Amino acid sequence: MENSIIKSQAYGKDRVRVVRVVRHADGWQEIADYSVCILLSGAAFESSYTKGDNKLVVATDSQKNTVYYLAKTLAADRVMVPEVFASEVAAFMVKKYSHVTTCHVKIITKPWERMKFDDKGHPHSFYREGKETRWTEAFVTRAGEGLTVKMNSGFYDLEVLKTTNSSFTDFWRDELTTLPEMPDRVLSTKVLCQWTFVEDKLEALQQTPFDKIYAGAKRNTLDALANDPRAWVHASVQTTLYIMADRILNDFKAVDDVYYALPNIHYFPFDLSKFGLKNLQADAEVYMPIADPSGYITATVSRPPKGRL
Repeated sequence: MENSIIKSQAYGKDRVRVVRVVRHADGWQEIADYSVCILLSGAAFESSYTKGDNKLVVATDSQKNTVYYLAKTLAADRVMVPEVFASEVAAFMVKKYSHVTTCHVKIITKPWERMKFDDKGHPHSFYREGKETRWTEAFVTRAGEGLTVKMNSGFYDLEVLKTTNSSFTDFWRDELTTLPEMPDRVLSTKVLCQWTFVEDKLEALQQTPFDKIYAGAKRNTLDALANDPRAWVHASVQTTLYIMADRILNDFKAVDDVYYALPNIHYFPFDLSKFGLKNLQADAEVYMPIADPSGYITATVSRPPKGRL
């Protein structure tokens, strides 16, 4: 064991639940609800693994306390946008502890929807609605006298379905193929979408319109699925994925690449012919959801190098 080396290491605190309420003078209030994970890494921590030396170990409880301290002391606009808060926490740790090389902070949002009455938002009452989960992660690293940051953001569990304008035809066929041509079908998936930002300087990255990009990525995902005619003509999930990602890259130059994972949630027409009823192909109206197994389509889409200039 003494001849073994540490190849990589990181430690920290996970599932730190923190809620920040912003109270405006006019009575309007806002809420942010996060689950935070902090991981510290650096060569200085290797001795805690190999020699039982904890002198440089920043206790995970101290890391937890830092989240609450910053949630209180930072200006509201530094906390209410998860990308900004993640980068602030990570930068704080790297600046405060000189032996920390990199701090990785991941935030998962726990969204609250504002109650509405007569089409007006209530100033201070909210409810939880089933929807996609927004998340972000920041890696802040010491670089000479400054800091560099790599950041990913995205959402998952956005469940969508459309009842037509999706097909799967003209695919490879051999002696193991049993799936029939599907010129029109129900398409459903639970979207995971992730994007990476171009800027690697902390101060510049924090000026990125994160909320606008998140809203735009979700909008383009839904609009490409429902309304883009290219996804109707070439209606495989792969084509739809590419269209979604391409639209995000075209709309937001701050985004470097986009990753999607789209598992097929299958809805197959139930064969009712034994009852004298037509329910296949063009006659399909009654479907049987199939949970497992499912198709799984992924891709990372990036603009050409010249598109980043």
